[in-house]
Amino acid sequence: MKNIKNPKRHETQAVHSLDRVVFTVPDLKEAENYYATFGLEVKKRSNAVDLYTFGHNHCWATILPSAEKKKLQYMVFAAYAEDMALIGERIKQSGYPHGQPHPLGSNEGLWVVHPEGFYVQVIEAEKSSPSAKSEPLNAPRAPVGKGNAPARSVIQPVRPRRLSHALLFSAKVAQSATFFSDVLGLRVTDRSDDFIVFMHGIHGSDHHMLGIVASEGPGLHHLSWDVASLDEVGLGMEQMLQAGYTKGWGVGRHVLGSNYFFYSRDPWGSFSEFSYDIDFVPSDHDWMMGNHPQNDSFYVWGPLVPEEFVINYEATDAVV
Repeated sequence: MKNIKNPKRHETQAVHSLDRVVFTVPDLKEAENYYATFGLEVKKRSNAVDLYTFGHNHCWATILPSAEKKKLQYMVFAAYAEDMALIGERIKQSGYPHGQPHPLGSNEGLWVVHPEGFYVQVIEAEKSSPSAKSEPLNAPRAPVGKGNAPARSVIQPVRPRRLSHALLFSAKVAQSATFFSDVLGLRVTDRSDDFIVFMHGIHGSDHHMLGIVASEGPGLHHLSWDVASLDEVGLGMEQMLQAGYTKGWGVGRHVLGSNYFFYSRDPWGSFSEFSYDIDFVPSDHDWMMGNHPQNDSFYVWGPLVPEEFVINYEATDAVV
């Protein structure tokens, strides 16, 4: 991935990265096993599990224990130092509850409560969202007379490179999008009315660092992880299936964002996505937002969508 230092749009103050997602689950050991199988570097603390990608020193997610079912607790966004004061003023003027940290969080930075009750923290930190489109892995071609596909016995584990985005369930999609736009400075990339909205960061980010989809309440639908090739999407699928995580959706290709995908269902009914070749919005480009019909904007090709893909287990009594 190309490294472009501080690709900042100076005329607008906004967060530049989805820095970390924090949620709770009933069984940390189960979380450790699942995410290690997915290909992440799992680091255990006394009462938490932190998720890293191999070769990257950034903590993308933290999982904490709870006696209840899985629940999104708070999200951390990062901003440049010079933008923090104005973002703080927007938070104060927004009318949303603010200032009090989440009980599981720190006193760092700024805190505000989302319209549906979960917390959002804004900190000053280096940019962790990409500053250019992720580079593909160009595998060498076999010479004439030899097969190009590897034998299964030599396949190495798929290891995602970074967090790409989070998709949230919401009973207030339009209000939620307004919150992230007016308070944090994210912009709508594409949408399908008020059913689903995709939002990017103005300082350069993937097509969406955040998505919001209609449901009966808030919740975390999936975290999406960038991989280096379409083959790695398929190999990631095989990696999860062989380990006994047999539920999911894909392989396929999305319309909005254009990425190839496989979604693995985790033990709590939400998903982890292997994602390859998502569209990118540079810091010097104003993406023309489109409003797309649902039946023409979900996926280009792929298997039938399983019914459980749209169930928000955080907001219902449905059994995982």
